[in-house]
Amino acid sequence: MDRDEKLQIVRSAVKTYKHFPKQGIIYKDIFGVFQNVAAMRALKDLLVEHASSLNIDVIVGLDSRGFLVGPLIAVELGKPFVPIRKKGKLPGDVAEKTFSLEYGEATFEVQTESISKDNRVLIVDDLLATGGSMAAAIELVKSLEGEVVECLIIMELVYLGGRSKLQAPVYSLIEYD
Repeated sequence: MDRDEKLQIVRSAVKTYKHFPKQGIIYKDIFGVFQNVAAMRALKDLLVEHASSLNIDVIVGLDSRGFLVGPLIAVELGKPFVPIRKKGKLPGDVAEKTFSLEYGEATFEVQTESISKDNRVLIVDDLLATGGSMAAAIELVKSLEGEVVECLIIMELVYLGGRSKLQAPVYSLIEYD
């Protein structure tokens, strides 16, 4: 099966919900992919094929859906996986970054010993919307002197302009205009 066929399988498994979590929002739900074994295999293949073309040392996944795909990529490539979590969820010494959301603020943390100076980092997540959480993740990696090689996204809501806020290359499997 070629890349386009795999993308079509993944795209068709993404569920759409109108007016969630509030009126006027069209929600793209990645969990439809995880409920479909063929789509999940296609997604894993697409992510691993792309990530294997990059020179990376560490895979970072964002809380929480980045935790679903990051370890899959890490195991396939034989690289460590590092979670970036919401404040208060990680033990030990952590670096933190607060960022704005459409409805307030949130704080991400990463364990300071998990990324070393000059580590080449791939950040993965399911969705790029306004870019706040991904921008915070990039800053966290840089604060530990890691280099963000790329942000690998499953779905990008292009019309929200999140990519323009990021100081790292972005690769999206699926774009919604």
